[in-house]
Amino acid sequence: MPRVAFTRNLQRHVACPPCAVAGATVRESLEAAFALYPRLRGYVLDEHGELRFHMSIYVDGVPIADRKGLGDPVPEGAEIFVMQALSGG
Repeated sequence: MPRVAFTRNLQRHVACPPCAVAGATVRESLEAAFALYPRLRGYVLDEHGELRFHMSIYVDGVPIADRKGLGDPVPEGAEIFVMQALSGG
């Protein structure tokens, strides 16, 4: 099973400890995590179900490519890490 982990900053707003979930894609894995932590959805996804601009997701340390459909494959035993994207100059 993939493991989904969230930054401490997200955990300050919503209780969301790391969890093992079923899912073959990022979307399926996130939906399983949102079933455990429903309030988290609004922090991670926008009203269209797409990844919010200020969020980043990594699968085994590699940034996902599909920010809209979240269809990137998730291998068995992978780690999905959800974090806030940094910007500035």
